Amino acid sequence: MIEIKELSKSFGDILAVDRVSVTVKENTLFGLIGTNGAGKSTVLRMVAGVLKADGGTVTVDGIPVFDHVEAKEKIFFIADEPYFFANANAVEMEKYFSTVYAGFRREDFYTYLENFGLDKRRKINTFSKGMKKQLALLCGICSGTEYLLCDETFDGLDPVMRQGIKSIFANEMESRGLTPVIASHNLRELEDICDHVGLLHKGGVLLSKDLEDMKCNIQKIQCVFRTSEDAGKALEGMEVMKREERGSLHTLTVRGGREETIARFAAVDTVFFEALPLSLEEIFISETEVVGYDVKKLILG
Repeated sequence: MIEIKELSKSFGDILAVDRVSVTVKENTLFGLIGTNGAGKSTVLRMVAGVLKADGGTVTVDGIPVFDHVEAKEKIFFIADEPYFFANANAVEMEKYFSTVYAGFRREDFYTYLENFGLDKRRKINTFSKGMKKQLALLCGICSGTEYLLCDETFDGLDPVMRQGIKSIFANEMESRGLTPVIASHNLRELEDICDHVGLLHKGGVLLSKDLEDMKCNIQKIQCVFRTSEDAGKALEGMEVMKREERGSLHTLTVRGGREETIARFAAVDTVFFEALPLSLEEIFISETEVVGYDVKKLILG
């Protein structure tokens, strides 16, 4: 488990990370969402032990990361622009990582290279941005570490490659308990794979919740009430997070369990009623609007 408590970091007069507290549980895929400049990369670098925090703590399985090799051995960090040795090829990078990570899986690495169509002898500095991202991800996946920190993992990858990497993540999580932490400015990229999502804004955590809990506790309802009295009865005491009316059609985002919400509406007279699934985007919009932010402006462009 990665525990981040009251983490802060400044660069001169700029406060990049402001008292961030987040817990990343084992064998979950944690999505760290935020605009450019929100502090995602800085948080990941402190978790990896690349940067020293000005305040707060980062521990991996109870071990402080900075200056503790036994903690860093559990982590593989992939920066937004992956670093490779000058004039190196994939074979030379494999030899290096095999000396750093005792559990590096050489056979799997070369199998993945072949499957992804990456020439193991070609100079990496001739690779495209997407190819470099693929190679960095394969190095991280095959490192054998328990935690894989990825900064803008899918940026530069085409849709087929993105799906391929997502499938590998799922297999690694199931087979050996890998815990990926993925930072991204694009909420939609992580919607179908995340277990837990944290939203960073201006260096602080705006929201950090388990995705399944969020989905279970927020419902989207479309209905047409027979009378205004029925509407008042159904909504009495209910936390309505968002409400839209188009003619007689009510579209409501409410907080509460699905069965409880359906039962409440079933108890009144409706002409039409439907409970709809919520996307991750809709959940975040609802949650952030409640606390006074518009997530569409923050991370959806």
